[in-house]
Amino acid sequence: MSSSPYETSSPASGSQPPYEEPSYGGYDPHTAETVAYGVPYVAPLPYVDTYRPAYEPPPPPAPLPPSGLPRQQRAAREGVREGRAARRRKGSERSERHDTIRRLLPQALVVAFLAGGTTAFIAKDKAIELSVDGKPRTLHTFADDVTELLADEGVAVGAHDVVAPAPGTALASGDEVHVHYGRPVRITLDGERHEVWTTAQTVEGALRQLGVRAEGAYLSLARSQKIGRQGLTIDVRTERTVTIMADGQARTIRTNAATVGEAVGEAGITLHGEDMISVASESFPRDGQTVTVLRVTGSKEVREEQIPFDVRRTQDPTLFKGTEVVDQTGRPGLRRVTFALRSVNGVKQKPRRVRTEVVREPRAQLVRVGSKPMPTSVQGADHLDWGSLAACESGGRPDAVDPSGNYGGLYQFDTQTWQSLGGSGRPQDATATEQTFRAKRLYVKRGAGPWPHCGARLHG
Repeated sequence: MSSSPYETSSPASGSQPPYEEPSYGGYDPHTAETVAYGVPYVAPLPYVDTYRPAYEPPPPPAPLPPSGLPRQQRAAREGVREGRAARRRKGSERSERHDTIRRLLPQALVVAFLAGGTTAFIAKDKAIELSVDGKPRTLHTFADDVTELLADEGVAVGAHDVVAPAPGTALASGDEVHVHYGRPVRITLDGERHEVWTTAQTVEGALRQLGVRAEGAYLSLARSQKIGRQGLTIDVRTERTVTIMADGQARTIRTNAATVGEAVGEAGITLHGEDMISVASESFPRDGQTVTVLRVTGSKEVREEQIPFDVRRTQDPTLFKGTEVVDQTGRPGLRRVTFALRSVNGVKQKPRRVRTEVVREPRAQLVRVGSKPMPTSVQGADHLDWGSLAACESGGRPDAVDPSGNYGGLYQFDTQTWQSLGGSGRPQDATATEQTFRAKRLYVKRGAGPWPHCGARLHG
């Protein structure tokens, strides 16, 4: 911006020499006489050209009169010459004054025109105070509005910058224009990360602009820290009210601690042994939060438990279907278990298993299972009424056992007789088909004698 308001720009070079007042040979056109309105115009006297180039020799002097002339004649001649010269001088003065007026009149009109243009030019000039990021300066400008002013001054603004008054606002002399550049601030506020923009130039100003309560807060940077155009990163923890419940008492504190564990320590509470906090110790304490300290006392207890054994069955084609033979009796194992017993604030908790040790491994039970089809026919006994005998002996129940526990099944076999007939285990554990088959074989060997009370039912 030029320091003079009267400079303009030419299309070719972008600038033009300052305007200079024309020289009139020492003559001041502003003092030129103005012809009064209504005065008749007087024609100038005949023009007498007295100009003679410098290179032409001056005319020769007039010859002296003869010395012999009488004094009166010489005086008369001199008087005539002086009169003529006076008349010539008077006419020449009038002609020169007329020529001067004629030459100066166009120049006076030009000066008047320039004076009017200069007045309009000056009227466009404005005195503006421009403040950029708090640095003011006063300048003169021909800009019509704020946008044009900033462009002329080379002040670039972005989406996060603030201009007051707004771009496009018309300007008048004496106006003030303020530009505040935006600055990125990466702030972790009470444990939550944000990225915001601010036009403040210090940390304290940015916090005030963001509505963050700085009194009693923890700041990772000083409040007076300057914020450059590149921005900065800051951690802020505002002061909060936290209540700590411990040992039957409530303690309310104001804190800017980063973790609940720090807040508990600030309340003067010490954790011992297995003591715990109702929330994670590393969590962020919230305003109005209540935290409970759990006093934990504990002990250990060792208990022995049996380990169940497995039953492994294999198919045996030599045994009838439904027949099982135990080749190895199973035996349970033994383990020793350690439990943690805890009381929280005096209340017993459910025991927690913390260790297991096997003392004895369990032994599996091995069983052979018959896969041979069971015969149902025994010659000499198929025609008998076995259903009536079963109904009489056991009520028709294959798993029936007498009160003494010595007889079981449909036909109330004792175990010794049952096994002598090829049966395995107990008769009441066998199928009804196998029990009837074994009963038929017993009848062929001994008749109805094994059933003294119900044997007659076999013959209807």
